[in-house]
Amino acid sequence: MKVLLIKDVKKLGKKGEVKEVKDGYGKNFLIGKGFARHATPEILAQHAQDELVVAQSLEKEVNELKEIAKELDKAEIIITKKLGQNGHLFGSVTKEEIAVALKEQHGIEIDKKHINEKIIIKTVGEHDLDFKLGHGLHATLHVDVQGE
Repeated sequence: MKVLLIKDVKKLGKKGEVKEVKDGYGKNFLIGKGFARHATPEILAQHAQDELVVAQSLEKEVNELKEIAKELDKAEIIITKKLGQNGHLFGSVTKEEIAVALKEQHGIEIDKKHINEKIIIKTVGEHDLDFKLGHGLHATLHVDVQGE
């Protein structure tokens, strides 16, 4: 019996693979527990169509992220913060402030989770921030921190 795996099955295969299994194992365990479906031509055609849709949406998402990366590489934002008596910032520039300034100054809406958390801005001046956009894409944003 041929089955199409709809979930990963240990020692058998990964989701989306077609496997030849014994009838009892296929019907009673794999199909019965929801790990697989009987591999009929209709099921296989539907699976191929679903895979095509997923690939197209992934390609669209990657292209959108590439456009955002290009915009971030060209963009520069200015953030104004209060300074203490010694000329240092009170606290630091947060990811939230960077995301809000980016939206206000350039209209680019980005999740603050994409900002590299290792970079903490605690001084006045120019800084470059690394953004991890997903799918292996990175961008760099130039931030100018000024005192009030």
